[in-house]
Amino acid sequence: MLERSELADNALQALHDEDYDRPFNTQNLNADTLIFTRGRQGQSLDGDWNFCVDLLDTGLRQKWFAMTPEAPEDRIEPWDYDPYMGETVPVPSCWQMQKEKWYFFEGSAWYTRPLTHDPAPGRRQVLRIGAAQYDCKVFLNGAFLGNHYGGSTPFCVELTEALKPGQNWLMFCVNNTRTLDRVPMRNTDWFNYGGVYREVTLYDLPSVVIRDLFVRLEGNAIRVSVAVDGACASARLSIPELGIDAELPLIAGKGDVTLAASPELWSPDNPKLYDVSLTAGEDQVQDRVGFRSISREGTEILLNGKPLFLRGISVHEDDATQGKVTSETDIRRRFAHAKELGCNFLRLAHYPHHERAAEIADEMGLMLWEEVPVYWAIDFSNPATRRDAENQLRELIRRDRNRASVIIWSVGNENPDTDARLDFMRGLADLAKIEDPTRLTSAACLVNHAKLKIEDRLAEHIDVIGLNEYYGWYEENFDELGEIGRNSAPDRPVVISETGADGDSTEHGPERGLFSLAYQDEVYAKQIATLRALDYVKGMSPWILYDFRVERRQGIFQRGWNRKGLIAGDKATKKPAFHRLAAYYAERAAVEHQPPLAPEETA
Repeated sequence: MLERSELADNALQALHDEDYDRPFNTQNLNADTLIFTRGRQGQSLDGDWNFCVDLLDTGLRQKWFAMTPEAPEDRIEPWDYDPYMGETVPVPSCWQMQKEKWYFFEGSAWYTRPLTHDPAPGRRQVLRIGAAQYDCKVFLNGAFLGNHYGGSTPFCVELTEALKPGQNWLMFCVNNTRTLDRVPMRNTDWFNYGGVYREVTLYDLPSVVIRDLFVRLEGNAIRVSVAVDGACASARLSIPELGIDAELPLIAGKGDVTLAASPELWSPDNPKLYDVSLTAGEDQVQDRVGFRSISREGTEILLNGKPLFLRGISVHEDDATQGKVTSETDIRRRFAHAKELGCNFLRLAHYPHHERAAEIADEMGLMLWEEVPVYWAIDFSNPATRRDAENQLRELIRRDRNRASVIIWSVGNENPDTDARLDFMRGLADLAKIEDPTRLTSAACLVNHAKLKIEDRLAEHIDVIGLNEYYGWYEENFDELGEIGRNSAPDRPVVISETGADGDSTEHGPERGLFSLAYQDEVYAKQIATLRALDYVKGMSPWILYDFRVERRQGIFQRGWNRKGLIAGDKATKKPAFHRLAAYYAERAAVEHQPPLAPEETA
């Protein structure tokens, strides 16, 4: 097929050129091309798309994207793939969940669908892909428009110039291959799903487009930053409930204003949100924003100036039947279980979760730790890897920095303390502060087991020390945890970002010992007893709320799942450790909500 056609140029290009990917590896779809979409009405492109897996990247070599639709009987050469008919999959979905033969597939896959366009003068057409795992190349009518790196962040591509009246053909090439230079790299501890697994939406926009809107509390005022594409001298901001209706002058498309206001502060006990709208030219966006402050002083975390203990749990975005695809119902169930556990906080690990998670957390009064997958042995000395990590962090922050629920940006997890890693991670922490100086930064660090103390050179460059420790599970001598606590004297707050043990709740699980529910419960009891004595520990997010799918866990009690969930993979069956942690969190919450002692009581 096509090796000798004009599309593939010649057989050498199609069969032997291993640089076939280079022209398409532009990464030009990134944080700088994102369009603010909250409050906009778009055209959903979800539904069935034509689909084909492509293990050998034949499609890029032979330029499948440039094949024109024609009836099979009119072709003069046989096609190995027909982008216009044949097998289909739903978007959003993960291909592993569609057919057993694709369960462990890693490589490229092609998605194609028709798109009818009725052009209107002076309008712009922008496509937004919520997430595609991992490298997504976008083609329209045979023209390459760009590609995006990063499996969990949104990206936009402008279609305006490439669209034609009538029927158009939109095509994605999505590749989920694990490589040494990607973020995350080849070795991870969660399932490597593939596909277009979040929503795809087409927006019809005017010539002047609001690209970004950042609204936050700064001191005793509200600060607003705006970015606009197109010729426009000013924008207008409205927050009706606060009596705000202000003009923002724009210089080179940028505007920044500080407005006196006294909003009711957002908190878990009072998740107050305000309607915000911004108009520029004919364009308008809306958002619902909570105003609060998050800061640290010494080893204290302060919410609206008051000390805070983060009663948390870690969560993955994973489902037994849907894979990485989530929904409103799934997110609300997750948060309802967290509330039942007594949480005021969740760690969304180890990558950006669906944006609806932060929006719902705003409404429900749950605080969030969000992170990018700078996980384990990233290629810290590789400039391409650093560019990828920086872009994912910028996309996450620009997507969610209006969410009051998000209090921590995390820049990595369990990385060895090397010079290259320190430079890489310090750079990400600094970038997070540039993009958003109103939130805390963190990273999940490791214990120095030789010295039995908290010791990481990155600690002085982040606000909160995340600590992953598995005493009672991967570390056998539980007494060392207490010694670490006594040996350490951090000058900033510590959050136990991971701890726990596997408990197999299925019929295969043992009654006693490792992987039993009793052993998991015992580990939680010991952890709670030890950690409650450490005054610099200001929160914890044990590992993890639900059992989740992962390739690397293939023991007789794991069978392709990490069983550390406090709830089984059915998202219904609670293990004894769930109730153990819930009792501890109820105790802490009761103390936190006690009224302060009167002066005579403290004398």
